Amino acid sequence: MALWDVYYTVTSIEDVAQLLREHAGEARIIAGGTDLIVEIQHGARTPSALIDVTRVRGLDDIRLGEDGLLHLGPMVTHAQAAASPLLQERALPLAQACWGVGAPAIRNRGTIAGNLVTASPANDTITALRALAARLTLRSTRGERTISLADFYTGVHRTVLEPDELLVDIAFAPLTGHWQGIYLKLGLRRVLTIAVTNVAIVLRMERERVAAARIALGSVAPTIIRAPEAEAALIGNPLTEESIAEAARLAAEAARPIDDVRGSAWFRNEEVAALTRRGLQSLRDGDARLGLPQPEEMVHLWGKSHHRPRLSGPTIAHHAAGDEPIQCTVNGENVVVHGANGKTLLQMLRDDLGLLGAKPGCEEGECGACTVWLDGVAVLSCLTPAPRAHCASIVTIEGLSGDEGLHPVQQAFIDEDAIQCGYCTPGFVMSAANLLEERPHPTREQIVTALSGNLCRCTGYYKIIRAVEKAASGLPD
Repeated sequence: MALWDVYYTVTSIEDVAQLLREHAGEARIIAGGTDLIVEIQHGARTPSALIDVTRVRGLDDIRLGEDGLLHLGPMVTHAQAAASPLLQERALPLAQACWGVGAPAIRNRGTIAGNLVTASPANDTITALRALAARLTLRSTRGERTISLADFYTGVHRTVLEPDELLVDIAFAPLTGHWQGIYLKLGLRRVLTIAVTNVAIVLRMERERVAAARIALGSVAPTIIRAPEAEAALIGNPLTEESIAEAARLAAEAARPIDDVRGSAWFRNEEVAALTRRGLQSLRDGDARLGLPQPEEMVHLWGKSHHRPRLSGPTIAHHAAGDEPIQCTVNGENVVVHGANGKTLLQMLRDDLGLLGAKPGCEEGECGACTVWLDGVAVLSCLTPAPRAHCASIVTIEGLSGDEGLHPVQQAFIDEDAIQCGYCTPGFVMSAANLLEERPHPTREQIVTALSGNLCRCTGYYKIIRAVEKAASGLPD
C-alpha cells in the first residue's frame, strides 16, 4: 500500500508555494521526514502529496544578516546547527539542543524547521529558540508574514501555519556582549530520548547582576512556555545561591505538567527546579557548554561528504500509482526501479532490489538496523522516502566490501566475535564504517557517539566497540 499518492522534488520556493496552493491542504512539506514519516506510518497524518525541499539551493544557510540577526534556513539540519561555529559561539542553547536530538543519523536528516512545525511540547529546539526570542517568516503565494515563535503555537501539535504556507526563515538576535545562554534536558536515557523536561535560559549580565532574563520550559505544558515570575525574580540581583534557588522554585511553579509514560507531574516539577538551578549555576560559574564538543571534535557520520547533491531543471513528480522510475546508484551500480514511488527507501531496497541487509526493526528511527549511506551520509532508510533516492547514490551493507575482500570493520567484527543474533549488525557496521570514513582514528568517546543510534538487544556493545577500535588501528594515517 502506497504511503502517499504523489511525491514532488522541487527546485525553488516558488514551486513549493504553488504546489501547496494547488493541493489545498492535502500536501505536506518533507525535508528530513524524521517526524512526518512516522506519523504517516501510524496514520496520524494522511497527506496525498509530499513536497521534497531538500534540493532547493540556499535553504540550509546559517548566517549573520545585515540586520544583525542570525538567520537559519528551513533545511538546516540538527547536525549542521550543532556543528556550526557561529551558533556555538552566538547561540549556544540552540547548538546544545540540536546536539541532544536523537542520534547521528536522525540529526543528519531532521531539520529545525521540521521540529518547529511538528509542534511537540517536548521538542528540544523550540525551547531553545523560545529563550532566544526567535521569530519566523512564513510564505505563500499570497505573500509573506513574520510572527514571533511565541505566537506560532496554539496547542499540542497545533500552529497558526496555514495549509498553503511554508516556513522560510528562523531569525533571532545573537548572544553577544553581556548576553549568555544555556540549554539543559532530562531524558530517560542519554540519546534517542524525548525530553521528560527541558529548560533554556538566556541572561544579560551587567556588573555581575542580572539585567534581563528569559527562561523557557519544555514538556511541562501544552506548548513551550516561559517562566515570567522566575525571570522577574532574577532581575537586579547577582546569581547567588539564594537568588538561584528562588528562581528555580518559581520556574517549577510556572510549569503545568501532566502524568504520562515518561514521568509524573510531580517528578517534572522537581526536575524543572533542578534544571533551572543547574543552568543558572553553570552560567554563573562560566561552565555553560556542559561538555558540548567543539565543532571540530563532533562526530556526525557524514563520511567524506558534507554537502547534499543538487538537482537542476523543472519540478520532478513521482506518482505512487504511476510508472515514473526512480533512477539511482546502489552499491556502485545504476538501477532503475519502478513501482516504489509510494514507499520508504528501506522498502525499496528490500522489496524491489532484494537487498535484505538493511533490517526493518522499529521503523521509527530508534534502532538503527536500517542504516545506509545516502550520498555518503549515514541515514535511516526506514524514515527516508524512496523517491529521495532519485539521482542519488546509496550504499548498503552488501556494497561495503570490495575487490580486496571484506571492509576492515566487517573483518574486525568477525575477529572480535562482535556478532550475536546478527540482526542489528548491518546497522552497526554501516555506522562504524562511516565513522572511519569521517575520522580514521576516532577516540572511544567518538565511537560511542557514532554508534549511539544503533541498538543491540543482545547487549554486545563491548565487543562491538572493541571491533571498531581494532578496525581503526589498522587504517593508515
